[in-house]
Amino acid sequence: MKKEEMRNEPTRRAVLAGALSPLATSAAARTSKMKFGLTTYQWGIDWDVPTIIANCTKAKAFGVELREKSKYAHGVELETPAARRREVKKQFAGSPVKLISIATGERFDATDPAALKAAIEAAKGYAQLSHDVGASGIRVFPNDFHKEVPEEKTIAQIAASLNEVGKFAAGLNQQVRLENHGSAGRLVTLAKIFEQVTQPNVRVKLNSDVRDSEGGGFAKNFALVKDKLGYTLHCHDLNDPVFPYQLQAGLLIDANWDGWWLLEETKKVPDRVVALIEQRQAWERFVANSLKR
Repeated sequence: MKKEEMRNEPTRRAVLAGALSPLATSAAARTSKMKFGLTTYQWGIDWDVPTIIANCTKAKAFGVELREKSKYAHGVELETPAARRREVKKQFAGSPVKLISIATGERFDATDPAALKAAIEAAKGYAQLSHDVGASGIRVFPNDFHKEVPEEKTIAQIAASLNEVGKFAAGLNQQVRLENHGSAGRLVTLAKIFEQVTQPNVRVKLNSDVRDSEGGGFAKNFALVKDKLGYTLHCHDLNDPVFPYQLQAGLLIDANWDGWWLLEETKKVPDRVVALIEQRQAWERFVANSLKR
């Protein structure tokens, strides 16, 4: 062996050893930071907080989003007094289930200035509620374009509303998550809205919307907003082949997204806990398949 080769040999050996070590192998492997949970929209509509915790624990759905304004059994609403808010926060904090979000129905497309102002103020109230019960943010809607209003004006109005709500929510360490919902909720439109959003705590909430996968375009549409994603998304029937859930899982893993897939399901089933377990298992298969790549 030449002198030059002798000098380089320890380095070569070190590199080779490092490349073959278990640590290096695991570092190169794909990993997922994603988690699975439930939004109470339909399957949890008649579950109070202890029942939500018990059922989600059994189903291993360890994150929950509470839907508002429909007289849900959990009883967490804008009118909920401070003592009850503290109690709810304590209930979740003492359980395996994490309270992630408050799902409001507030939307920022109204053509009536009074209705728009009411939606903005209500969203601020929900941000306070979310903070008080220990969640990390709220869901809001864009929501629709109106034929008598130029689309650009509606986009600007939605962005301005989000900036106002976001500024308030930032003081409470809360995210404002804009779900791609309604005719103004396509991902391509949300990308335009976020060109005018200046508050960093305002983020995109994916809704697993089949409209954004038409023509095989989901990856392209996803790329428009992937750098703006919030901490939660909604998924629906994970056994439905119409939406590309496998592709979405892979793209989110590639983006190193560490948020929650929250199941929003409306189907009537004999046993919602059993059905929730089945949905969680379907989600786990998507994640496992993505990690094989």
